Amino acid sequence: MGSLRNPIGPLPSSIYWRRRAVAASLIALLAMLIVWTVSSGGGNGGKGDGDSANGSTPARTITPGPSQSGTAISEQPGGRDESGETGGSDGTGDGGGTGDSAGGDGGATAGKNGDTAAGGAANGGAGGQQVPAGSSLPDCAPGALKLTLRSIEVAYGPGEKPAFQLVASNSSATTCKADFGPKAAVLTVTDDEDDTVWSSKDCPRAAGSLLLRVPAGASITHTVEWDRKRSAAQCATPPAGAVAPGTYLVEAAFPGVTVLPASFRLEKD
Repeated sequence: MGSLRNPIGPLPSSIYWRRRAVAASLIALLAMLIVWTVSSGGGNGGKGDGDSANGSTPARTITPGPSQSGTAISEQPGGRDESGETGGSDGTGDGGGTGDSAGGDGGATAGKNGDTAAGGAANGGAGGQQVPAGSSLPDCAPGALKLTLRSIEVAYGPGEKPAFQLVASNSSATTCKADFGPKAAVLTVTDDEDDTVWSSKDCPRAAGSLLLRVPAGASITHTVEWDRKRSAAQCATPPAGAVAPGTYLVEAAFPGVTVLPASFRLEKD
């Protein structure tokens, strides 16, 4: 105990005391580091457990698997649009009928001189829906319809019957009806000398009205077929002789609407 109080050695006692002070300081610093390390580790561990208990740890996200809904079918059966109507809907639905459709599609009406005025699917699915004469649908207002006339083929070989399409587009916001009968929507074929060869109003078998529904903001197509025979007004006997090959012009006359003509050719044998 005396050596601890009074250091014994060849050096002065003050040196030994300084050495003891330095060693004690190092020991105290080491102890403080140990205590801080232990307390810090315990604190973090407790905090982590608390966070887990409080639900602060982000939940794992679940990545959805491949969708099983399949691919939507945008085309009707058969791979082509069979409705003949394009554009917007008038709110009654494209597939549903209305009270005005009691008459159904009119099918094909064969004319005495070979023309075919078709409504609905009878002309290849390009026609509008026929409505009865007493339909509550309003008549298409002047200026509401825009008509385009075209020949289905540019040229027709021997024996082929030319067919013409009259496309009616309704630019108004109201679904309406229009008469496409052979005496209301008159199609006329003239030759290269501007002589009338055939007209849909010349003695048609069904000369009455053909009222077709034209949906708002949509289009319908009315098709007329010509049997390549000449016609004459008021059921008179048409000129003799077959229609010769060459270039012809088909024109359409529709009340209140200007329609541009279309040309086509009848080929030689």
